[in-house]
Amino acid sequence: MPGAIHNRYVVLIAGVILQFCAGIIYMWSVFKTPVADHLGWTSAASALTASFMLVAFVAGILIGGRLMDKVGPKKMCIIGSLTMSVGILLSSLISSDYPYLIYLTYGIIGGFGVGTLYTCTVSTTQKWFYDRRGFATGLMVGAFGFSLVLFAPLANALLSGVGVASTFMIFGAAFLCICIAASLFISSPPKDYVIAKAPPANNQKQYTTKEMLRTRSFYLITFSLFLILPAYFILNPLFMSLGEERGLSESLAVMGVMITGICSASGRLLLTWMSDRIGRMASMFVMVGLTFIGIILAMFAEDILFVICIGLIAFGFGGAAGIYATVTSDHFGTKNMGSNYGFVMIGFGASALIFPLVSTEIASDGDYTLSFTICAVTCIASLICILLLRRFSDTGAKEKKA
Repeated sequence: MPGAIHNRYVVLIAGVILQFCAGIIYMWSVFKTPVADHLGWTSAASALTASFMLVAFVAGILIGGRLMDKVGPKKMCIIGSLTMSVGILLSSLISSDYPYLIYLTYGIIGGFGVGTLYTCTVSTTQKWFYDRRGFATGLMVGAFGFSLVLFAPLANALLSGVGVASTFMIFGAAFLCICIAASLFISSPPKDYVIAKAPPANNQKQYTTKEMLRTRSFYLITFSLFLILPAYFILNPLFMSLGEERGLSESLAVMGVMITGICSASGRLLLTWMSDRIGRMASMFVMVGLTFIGIILAMFAEDILFVICIGLIAFGFGGAAGIYATVTSDHFGTKNMGSNYGFVMIGFGASALIFPLVSTEIASDGDYTLSFTICAVTCIASLICILLLRRFSDTGAKEKKA
């Protein structure tokens, strides 16, 4: 038993390192303008890279999760590390002759690798910490969000000092070395693994993906996720430019990106940790409430109040990233978590793709009032899905409290 306890913390630390590196997915708001200038592109065309990356991210979660169940988490983490790093390295070679290739390299290849790392580390640590799922998941996704806090100023300094191509080269090479090394410490627990004073994880029904897809709970979970995320996906790539329009200086806008990362990481850690104590549903209500308040205030907020609004939305978004992983395992078990969570994350990918495109279409004149109104309505719709899940769950899942 001491060896098993030691091993699970080694896996946890390695997973945190991998998630920390993979969090680069949320840093495109820093890259967007320099990349547009470097490639002779419009800002709108550059911003779409984030949407491609988020969709590929979900594909990586779905496909990587299914393959992990067959070949094991260590191999898939290595594959994910290679794919993510190669995508970033290839991005350093893109020139103004073929600017749209950045969608393929950074967006699709890099995003797919990030998704693979994300699902493998979250799923594996949940198996080791089935007695403290909120804690383990919170640390994983918290590291994913917190990476923005460190890498945003570092990337900004590199972009100013050595340019776009060299910045991608530096990040890609560093992540390749760090992530491959950390992947070697990722492994699944033994089949007879049991934590003292905690019931065996296999006491819970372990749903296959086909069984999960036949439940009402799956659709309520997935649609509630789809509907809570538009506020973040619409505002995140616009934060720098919209922040300056709302009265922020360039330096304050950069600082605002860092604050967004801190709030996202805090939401991932705190709301997921809270869910072990006050229950998943109560934590989800907090998540929806903060997002709703943030998007309503963002309709008219300026200066520092605008930063606070973005912080609230980022906190709720971070909470969703952690809570939905634990809710999925609560309802469907951890055995097939990799593939099951991948299907739930289809809601994430669909939201990342659909709502920014809708916002771009209806806010072509620069007025985002209607976009923000849509986000407020989807928050209410998400809350309805959560209430229905609480009342009509058909998986037998119970509230998780310490």
